[in-house]
Amino acid sequence: MRVCPLSFVKQLSKMLESAVNEFCFSANYRPKLLVTCSDVPVSYIDILRRKCDVIVSDGVSREEILRATPGAEGILWLTADRLDTEVLDLAGPQLKVVSTMTSGMDYVDTECFKQRNVALGHTPKVVNDPVADIAIGLMIAAARRFHEGRSKILDSAWEQRPQWMLGQDVVGSTVGIVGFGGIGQTIAKRLSGFDIGRLLYTGRTRKPEANRFAAQFVSFKELLTESDFIFIACPMTSETNKLFNAEAFLQMKPTSVLINVARGGIVDQSALVDALRKGQIFAAGLDVMTPEPLDASDPIMSLPNIVVVPHLGTATRKSLEDMFCITAKNVLSVLNNQSPVASFI
Repeated sequence: MRVCPLSFVKQLSKMLESAVNEFCFSANYRPKLLVTCSDVPVSYIDILRRKCDVIVSDGVSREEILRATPGAEGILWLTADRLDTEVLDLAGPQLKVVSTMTSGMDYVDTECFKQRNVALGHTPKVVNDPVADIAIGLMIAAARRFHEGRSKILDSAWEQRPQWMLGQDVVGSTVGIVGFGGIGQTIAKRLSGFDIGRLLYTGRTRKPEANRFAAQFVSFKELLTESDFIFIACPMTSETNKLFNAEAFLQMKPTSVLINVARGGIVDQSALVDALRKGQIFAAGLDVMTPEPLDASDPIMSLPNIVVVPHLGTATRKSLEDMFCITAKNVLSVLNNQSPVASFI
């Protein structure tokens, strides 16, 4: 279990105490909660135990989670393992609510929740800032060749000449965002300080919020051909599965930089490796990939023109605080005959 600074634990404990105290269960009612991951401070669980009987999964493997599932009335789903009929069957008919600690729900079989009338919550919006921050970090790191530059130092290959290790400029560039929801718009907000030239976006529909950023709605093809930087910030669906494939990379500029902070499956990873090797695009920055965890021997790890980080988009103290509190409040609200504060269905 990770150890958090005492000040952070106290801050979150105070927020959780406030959340738990909002709910007034009947005197003899102590709902059974399942927390699917033990990698949270014990003090958080102790707060939930004041009004609930809490079971914490011994580990994060599917087998360990399923072993702890029977009898749960509410589940705090803190992993990205498949959430489906098998889970609901094992929990039993008394299950009333499940809340994930994620914004994206591509690993959830939402239809089975609808069919069984089990409430499903998630944690949108709170992830917007940290994910947008890491997206901007990946943009700069990939465009300015951070990974390759560090490798040059390690290989004692540092050269001192004017045209060595030239990168791509953000100022005056055309930036495209695929998916202009909360995360996409927050990325656009971050970009407002970079003096970019044009901002394009694409998705299912036009977004009225785009006017705030002077963002232009374009087709996917136009976004590919016009953009110097492309951010992937859309949900993983049947329509976006391997949206960035060999054909897409051929349409992009050879000087373009791709950043993915959404889901690894939106990119055909073998096609991306090929495009980077051939110089069809300049560089890429990935916070998500396929599979996760990624094997150290994966071909993508051998490329100099890519920056890869292990899905750290929401890995900040404040994000954990907000996401855990909303997850708990979603579950407690339903068990107290109220609506989740952040309902997915």
